[in-house]
Amino acid sequence: MKRVLVVVLGTLVPLQVFALSPAAEEFLAISKQLEDVQCEKRRLRREIAFAEAERRDADAAAARARFAKLDRNPKTEKLEKRLAQLEPRVKRSSDPEDLPAISLQQREAFYRCQ
Repeated sequence: MKRVLVVVLGTLVPLQVFALSPAAEEFLAISKQLEDVQCEKRRLRREIAFAEAERRDADAAAARARFAKLDRNPKTEKLEKRLAQLEPRVKRSSDPEDLPAISLQQREAFYRCQ
């Protein structure tokens, strides 16, 4: 019995060490919800930049219009606003795992978007 208790406690303690702050967990959850929108925005920014560089004004205007439409989505706007509120709290977090976890999620999302 004592041995089982030691094994159970031994597995629980490391899990708590890697736990994230509530603000970081919320940040990650919202970022995951917004991943498709952020991917589309990144693609549109790239499309706008290429169209402007190649002086295709009509294409750039169309891409800007699609980008603006994404920004006007009330659900997306609400989630992005909440992310903006959480960002300073996460940056000031005393939890050493918060920023690396967020960075990892953002890198993975970037490469899934490609």
